[in-house]
Amino acid sequence: MRIAREHLDVIVGHARAEHPNECCGLVVTRDGAAVAVHQLENVAASPFRFEVDGLTLHQLMTDIEDAGDDLGAIYHSHTRSEPYPSQTDVNFAAHWPGVEWLIVGLADPAGEPLVRSYLIEDGDVREVAVERDG
Repeated sequence: MRIAREHLDVIVGHARAEHPNECCGLVVTRDGAAVAVHQLENVAASPFRFEVDGLTLHQLMTDIEDAGDDLGAIYHSHTRSEPYPSQTDVNFAAHWPGVEWLIVGLADPAGEPLVRSYLIEDGDVREVAVERDG
């Protein structure tokens, strides 16, 4: 997935604003490039996990599909660890094959956040490049 600096800035800003809790959201793509970021509410309000309202997610997915776009990535933050998928992330990813998992690491909230992306399929975690446009 290719993503513009402005979209990454929105995601990192969301992660910082929600700290110490995890943030979460979706990256919408068209032809492999990010075209929109949707910030979602972490209804779990937890520093250890995220949860999204099912009705909100269903409506947003319907809107994405109706527009002819794709869900390119699910993003969230890790507030106390490196941006690497936890076992909870791996388990959740089983329901979203082919979707990247973009994770913002805020182990040091005053420092520079680390942003990494992964494909998680059949429990196998593979890091993929975050291709920055612009």
